[in-house]
Amino acid sequence: MTELTPQANNLDHWLDAYAARAETLTVSEVRALFSVVSRPEVVSLAGGMPYVAALPKDLLSDAYESMMRNRGDLAIQYAGGQGDLKLRDQIRDLMALEGIKSSVEDIVMTTGSQHGLELLSGLFIDEGDVVLAEGPSYVGALGIFRHYQAHVEHVYTDQDGMSPEALEEAIDRLKEAGRTIKFLYLVPNFANPSGVTLAAERRPKILEICKRHHILILEDNPYGLLYFDKPVPDALRSMDEDGVIYLGSFSKILAPGFRVGYVLAPPAIKDKLVLAQESAILCPSSFSQMMISEYLSNSDWQGQIDTFRGVYRERKDAALGAMREFLPKLHTTEPDGGFYLWITLPDGVDSKAMLPLAVKELVAYTPGTAFYGDGTGHNKLRVCYSYPTPERIRLGIQRLATVINRQTELLDTFGTKGAAN
Repeated sequence: MTELTPQANNLDHWLDAYAARAETLTVSEVRALFSVVSRPEVVSLAGGMPYVAALPKDLLSDAYESMMRNRGDLAIQYAGGQGDLKLRDQIRDLMALEGIKSSVEDIVMTTGSQHGLELLSGLFIDEGDVVLAEGPSYVGALGIFRHYQAHVEHVYTDQDGMSPEALEEAIDRLKEAGRTIKFLYLVPNFANPSGVTLAAERRPKILEICKRHHILILEDNPYGLLYFDKPVPDALRSMDEDGVIYLGSFSKILAPGFRVGYVLAPPAIKDKLVLAQESAILCPSSFSQMMISEYLSNSDWQGQIDTFRGVYRERKDAALGAMREFLPKLHTTEPDGGFYLWITLPDGVDSKAMLPLAVKELVAYTPGTAFYGDGTGHNKLRVCYSYPTPERIRLGIQRLATVINRQTELLDTFGTKGAAN
């Protein structure tokens, strides 16, 4: 029998062998809900899944047949670490919709944009470095930064996005304390989880602040084309080619199962990014890239994005209508695109502690604590309206209201300790 060291346990005999950074690997509060929300009786307002049923399947089957007929041998073979040249050229047209001028030589294909963020974090972050981010910020990014043992400093964000004044104050405070700031991470359009968009007038201010302090910006933009009424302001990258790295994805505007993202970076960073990718995975999937390339070549992909916009607008309207009907006193963001509402709970109601009660009531959401690296967000929750039907959204928010109202009544009767018990 193997003799266990004091650090090991009966479940994992190799506990004492892991690198210290392995301790940062924890299940996110979003992923932890997957087994629950897969139950058909539970209305899931939790995961940020696109409604892929709105994508006609013949578009994909036609793309597959064309790809295998014309590029089949290449699609199932190893390829270069930078990604498919044809698709990179097509992505230039995609980014041009948000004002970005680019070269195919500066684009790197990745296995989803989160993979790009992970590679960039590995290139830049040393233990103890600071990453600036919106408050709240994307849970997947926070997990990556935590894994690389960075400190996330959340910067105040309101209905117009990140505050330039708060950003300047945070930078000055951190520098005075001798901290090293590696980059600013932003989801500027219909942000996950808040749904807010960085105002056009704030964008050059943030660029100027970061340029003056020599801080790189990572602009993560999976939702920018999913606007409801008018296009978003031009991308930060369109105003600064050297100080901004742009991350894009096909997960929200096509389908996440392909796992295809891309990074537009300054040339020197791009070279290191390709080397990092080749070291990690050799090359991104040729098959997925060529499928998407065929789709872009032979279908009305802009018309399909319009279809998605209509679907998500209808569901956003259903979510806001249900909030006004069942939870009229609660504050929620009112996004102009994307997938999410960000809801403020009554004082004393804890979204994380309340979640098991909500699941018992057959509704799931994501607690606000998932979107902060400092343990805050207990009085917030995220509702995702992209996947359920409007009828299911209304039912889910009605069930959520039952739970919240019950918690509020307990608080009124017994005080803070009575809630979520």
